[in-house]
Amino acid sequence: MKFSDGYWLLRAGVEAAYPIEVHDVTTGAGEVVVHASTRPIRHRGDTLKGPVVTLGLTSPMADVIGVKITHFSGETPKEPAFALTTDGAHEAKVVDDVGGVVMTAGALSVRVHRGEQWRVDFTADGRTLTSSGTKGIGFMTLDGVHHVREQLVLGVGDAVYGLGERFGPLVKNGQTVDIWNADGGTSSEQAYKNVPFFLTNAGYGIFVNHPGHVSFEVGSEAVSKVQFSVEGQSLEYFLIYGPTPREILRKYTALTGRPALPPAWSFGLWLSTSFTTDYDEQTVSGFIDGMLERDLPLSVFHFDCFWMREQHWCDFEWDPRTFPDPAGMLERLRARGLHISLWINPYIAQRSPMFAEGKANGYLLRRPNGDVWQWDLWQPGMALVDFTNPAARAWYASKLDALLEQGVDCFKTDFGERVPTDVVYHDGSDPERMHNYYTHLYNKTVFDLLRERRGEGEAVVFARSATAGGQQFPVHWGGDCEATYESMAESLRGGLSLGLSGFGYWSHDIGGFEGTPTAAVFKRWIAFGLLSSHSRLHGSASYRVPWLFDEESVDVLRRFTKLKLRLMPYLDQAARQASTEGVPMMRAMVVEFPDDPGCAHLERQYMLGDDLLVAPVFSDDGDVSYYVPEGRWTHFLTGETVQGPRWVRDRCDFLTAPVLVRPNTILPVGAVDDRPDYDYAEGVTLHAYELADGDHVTVVGDTTFRTHRQGDEIRVEAEGAPSQWRLLLVGTRAVDAVDGGALGSHPDGVVVDASGAAVALRGIR
Repeated sequence: MKFSDGYWLLRAGVEAAYPIEVHDVTTGAGEVVVHASTRPIRHRGDTLKGPVVTLGLTSPMADVIGVKITHFSGETPKEPAFALTTDGAHEAKVVDDVGGVVMTAGALSVRVHRGEQWRVDFTADGRTLTSSGTKGIGFMTLDGVHHVREQLVLGVGDAVYGLGERFGPLVKNGQTVDIWNADGGTSSEQAYKNVPFFLTNAGYGIFVNHPGHVSFEVGSEAVSKVQFSVEGQSLEYFLIYGPTPREILRKYTALTGRPALPPAWSFGLWLSTSFTTDYDEQTVSGFIDGMLERDLPLSVFHFDCFWMREQHWCDFEWDPRTFPDPAGMLERLRARGLHISLWINPYIAQRSPMFAEGKANGYLLRRPNGDVWQWDLWQPGMALVDFTNPAARAWYASKLDALLEQGVDCFKTDFGERVPTDVVYHDGSDPERMHNYYTHLYNKTVFDLLRERRGEGEAVVFARSATAGGQQFPVHWGGDCEATYESMAESLRGGLSLGLSGFGYWSHDIGGFEGTPTAAVFKRWIAFGLLSSHSRLHGSASYRVPWLFDEESVDVLRRFTKLKLRLMPYLDQAARQASTEGVPMMRAMVVEFPDDPGCAHLERQYMLGDDLLVAPVFSDDGDVSYYVPEGRWTHFLTGETVQGPRWVRDRCDFLTAPVLVRPNTILPVGAVDDRPDYDYAEGVTLHAYELADGDHVTVVGDTTFRTHRQGDEIRVEAEGAPSQWRLLLVGTRAVDAVDGGALGSHPDGVVVDASGAAVALRGIR
């Protein structure tokens, strides 16, 4: 929200008050309270009027400092609130002297200066990260509505990332961003997943602790400031010091929650009925038979909306006209090794038997006059489940539990964005704060049921909407994109932006959702989709089975599906890293290379895990440009090498895409290419690329490989060794001697078949 008219003036209808100078400071155990006047205090008479700014400083953990700006403190606390994790053993240090008061938490400090001009500096490791200066903090009244605002300095070259799954430019500088969930597709400034958190390449991130509407002006109102504001009497934010983006994400997700680890089977290929297409069990069986006949490995089959009767969504009852024997059908599908996903949403149509049940028991959102809130936009007369009511959550979960009993494995938790504010919640939650947070309760209800019924590590949803903390309930997908290259690119920007907001896993509709892609778009999107965290074939009014496009589409899908399945030992590492450290599987280049200015704005390529660079192709003719950071990188699919840093232009056929391996990498490649869930260590091949001298640790399943290189000698030891594994030295011409294995030839180098727990190679050339 903009409050100014240019640099000097305020907009019409705006009144403002800013802290001028510190009036007094109170310190306690790990906390500071500063009172600042908003007018010069020349004599006692100047103290008779306000407002006074109250600035509270706290620290929930090392390298994180919370700032709370308050005008009137008499506001009744409102729900919901984000659940934050604190380090109970941590206490920040406070020093109060004539120059100001300083709070230090780990390597991060904040100083509130005493003096004639108001200034708050955040510093770490001897440098200033950012500051709130004169007229930075403000109480802004717009047409009688009170807002609290903060402005922090953006230094020269500072770039801002994150704020949820946003489909515009990856770097948010120059943008106005409203944190307000909306069902706006992937081609607008609206977003399904709004997160009031951003990180910078300047060593810090900011999390605004407000679940409702937060307005960000990122170098867009004041071009050298990032501004955020909320309606009300107080604003709280946390500054998180990294200094690297990885460390910022690690600490942010420690504060707001780490992603659960999805089951291994979820990383395989998902196939959908699509949305408004006609389908029954014969259609489903035909798709599955077609995949099997063409050697296209399939892990999950998804039934979209019309598994239920039209105008009854959601009653969670199979349409008896098309699926007369759902339990038998599910048993037949599971016997073929498939997992089953069903589409659901949190809306209850008037024709659903659940509507009357929910109305009678108070399970649906109500208007202030007691009527059930309804509209016709998605389903005729639909209402919303009130997830603040524990009985409503149990009721909703019980309907899904019956489907799990039938043999369903997971749910696509669609919608949850168009949540009204003219409603009354069971627990008295503030409707404005619940608008974004509603989806958190919705997805948590479903995820908790799956975790309870299927067990830890087996729960997974396919969610569209989210806010801060929603990363705990994976997986999320990008929503309604169009079947074009432009939409493919905007989807990638959205996924990278979401990853920079703390979400570890992300997917998208291969081929685009709206419209029918050309064969070329479909084939290019297949490569992108199978080189993503999760991979789903899904459309709106047309099917996404490859043989309906052309025969080469079948070959492309087979090629990249099997590639992903062979990469599962490596992808499993990246998935576990996302769960334990909060680093996303699909990473913007700036996450891995924060010191390379060439990576700051890259949004058409990404790192998949630590060591694979992926550059999707966005053209029929296969022309693709991408940036290669420093070092000699190797094309995984072709074996060619490229020396960075430099820009590269390639031309790829449909069966290839730039997938480059980082130098000094040991990449584990599995022996199985027909399913994602297997013993990753059994028969694994360790591909060694440009190894530098020193130690390397590679974890594959329950096996740890320790590799040591010294000059022309390499030794690999396996703890918890599988019965057979291999070491492939990519690009190596010869090895003089091998202990503990049999030496063989390989098109990409030399290979050693190891039958024991250790192998040593000497005379590598």
